Amino acid sequence: MHVFVVHNRYVSAQPSGENRVVDQEVGLLRAAGHRVEVFERRSDDIAARSLLGKAAVPLLVPWNPAVRAELAARLRTERPDVVHVHNVFPLLSPAVLAACADAGVPAVATLHNYTQICPPGTLRRDGRQCTECVGSAPLPAVRHGCYRDSRLATVPLAVSLAVNRRRWWSGVARFLCISAAQRDVLVRSGMPRERLAVKHNFVPDPGACRAAGGEQLLFLGRLAEAKGVRLLMAAWDEIAAGGGVGVPLVLAGAGPLQGEVAAWAAGRDDVRFAGLYDADECRQAVARSVAVVAPSLALETFGLVVVEAMAAGVPAVAAGHAAFVELVEDGVTGLLHRPGDPASLASCLRRITADPARGREMGRAARRRYERGFSPAVGLKRLVEEYGTAIAGRSAPTQGGDTRPFRGDGDSR
Repeated sequence: MHVFVVHNRYVSAQPSGENRVVDQEVGLLRAAGHRVEVFERRSDDIAARSLLGKAAVPLLVPWNPAVRAELAARLRTERPDVVHVHNVFPLLSPAVLAACADAGVPAVATLHNYTQICPPGTLRRDGRQCTECVGSAPLPAVRHGCYRDSRLATVPLAVSLAVNRRRWWSGVARFLCISAAQRDVLVRSGMPRERLAVKHNFVPDPGACRAAGGEQLLFLGRLAEAKGVRLLMAAWDEIAAGGGVGVPLVLAGAGPLQGEVAAWAAGRDDVRFAGLYDADECRQAVARSVAVVAPSLALETFGLVVVEAMAAGVPAVAAGHAAFVELVEDGVTGLLHRPGDPASLASCLRRITADPARGREMGRAARRRYERGFSPAVGLKRLVEEYGTAIAGRSAPTQGGDTRPFRGDGDSR
């Protein structure tokens, strides 16, 4: 199969699970003998632009005509079987879908977040869940400055969502959700279930599982409020006040709370702030852990760090909502705490460290869950199946002969 992968890479200064997923899928397809071309832009390149070039970036978010022309020309020359679209913000834009239509190549799109129904893609505002823009014009997002707390920065995203709804719906043969929890939210927003397939992210086999019970609890990810970092610090302070759990807490990552986390950890024996790990350091840190902690407040569409822990035979302590409920079987492959509740999180951390034998059994069960649902073999099979469905239906009408686009308001007119 000949596949074109389209992706706007996020900035490298902060960890991006999406970048990692894209790279891993490309490698997986190539290793299986498929021909894969990558059409990409890099957000890192914005810094090197002139002042005028930087000022023009917001104008390209809703539509980049140069990208349409360039991609269409390549598709006509290369004639791939399918185009797989990932992130298009900020430099690619939904113009990539027009390029696919120009060249007559079917497109598949992985939905890594909620940008189809929410301008910043998070369904969160001011530290809480928010659905004001779902099924309506995205004016509330502009009013509240939902992207980077800036009305001006939110405008291009809101405009793109408003003007490109029809383009997304008419231009994509198959939408791939990365969890059933995400698909359910999108279906409730008005997107028909039959156009949304669930294809979990896969994780490469690390090659070795945790050998013993572990020596630390690990938070690995973006240091941001939505990821539950302050919640974790509050829970850990409660644990420390009660005498601790015998192992330290390691926080690894970067983000807006990095300074706060570093200051909180400074001078403590029970906490270590590790900064940003590279890929090999991440694997080693996971393999040394009693459990990986994922206390996110957001409605996560997936939990990559949880599945990476499963692959290493390490259980997770995760928030009991969204995709985590789908990934973690409470009491079997890990523990689920009440979302947003520091006392519940503290209780789960105490439980998973108090019984090493039980923790090892959870780790073995987590590894079995990984092998059944998130291994490269499973990921490749699902990916190729979805490509085949898109290719087979490139000229077929939608169910009932209806080719009308999704409006995002519960109506497909």
